[in-house]
Amino acid sequence: MGTKTLSKREIKELSPQISSLVSVSPKQKLEIIQKDKYTVLSVDDEPLLFKFEDKWLPLLRQLFSGRILVDYPKVTVDMGAVKFVANGADIMRPGITHVDEGILAGGPVLIVDETHGKTLAIGLALFSSEEIRSHEGGKVIRSAHAAGDRLWELTK
Repeated sequence: MGTKTLSKREIKELSPQISSLVSVSPKQKLEIIQKDKYTVLSVDDEPLLFKFEDKWLPLLRQLFSGRILVDYPKVTVDMGAVKFVANGADIMRPGITHVDEGILAGGPVLIVDETHGKTLAIGLALFSSEEIRSHEGGKVIRSAHAAGDRLWELTK
């Protein structure tokens, strides 16, 4: 585990990568925290984002609290897939009951359950909305972070 406090120059360089999620200023304390296999960005001692496949994504806790607001497209999974998603499994096409428009290959996607519409996880799409719909089987979203997973526990 390691923590690195970012310099004003490093904050300025990072800012464009995260500006759609959170606005930061060089006056704030930004830290990159390495915990286990995770890279977390903390702003003023509050973990906000994590890095997955070279993309910064919001921690689910921050989405749930409303601290970070995003309008990511969603895929809805059937209730049989919920326990697998909660355990960090990638999203397989047969478990999906609905696919929002606007999903881009490589882009972030929220995974929600079909009964309550509750966000279970965040991941990166392997295909576009149209391509996901046309698949009959196989993995279509790489799971990055699920509520209750190790990252969730590390960023309490």
